[in-house]
Amino acid sequence: MLKKQEKIGKVQSEAFEWMESIVFALVIVVLIFTFLFRAVQVDGTSMVPTLQDKDKVILFSAGYTPKNGDIVVLTEENGFNKPLIKRVIAVGGQTINIDPVNHIVYVDDVPLHEPYIAEPIRTAGDAYTYPLTIPEGKVFCMGDNRNHSSDSRSSLVGMIDNEKVMGKVLFRYAPLSSFGGVYKYE
Repeated sequence: MLKKQEKIGKVQSEAFEWMESIVFALVIVVLIFTFLFRAVQVDGTSMVPTLQDKDKVILFSAGYTPKNGDIVVLTEENGFNKPLIKRVIAVGGQTINIDPVNHIVYVDDVPLHEPYIAEPIRTAGDAYTYPLTIPEGKVFCMGDNRNHSSDSRSSLVGMIDNEKVMGKVLFRYAPLSSFGGVYKYE
């Protein structure tokens, strides 16, 4: 009888250890995906051809500081009341200029190399007059599908406080046919 109780005790002990390990692993995963990484779904076509509607991406958020060329997710605090995914074009202290004739975007008088845009940019309806210097602590973002993107050029979005940037998109995980990194162009 004693051996049977010892076996039951050993099985219970092992089961408890397994449960403890599983709970610990779940807590670690929750902490990682709360403070370091986040999963976000693309809503709309403003980042075509780089990202498609309904793509799912992972972004890095802990201690992230926006940099030119990064694809970022902006918080819901905008005129659309939903997170937006855009590309950082200029950061605080930089000057942006959009040439309406040649359809070129300049940052600090240097034309951007933008192989990722869907078509040449139009500037009709912009909320700003260019050239425009970005205040410190803010970023100017645009969608890659420039003519079909509500972004920093719009009064509904405007320039974004750095604190309103949730993080940088690292890679796309769905659909699986498009799995991989989302690269920054310089």
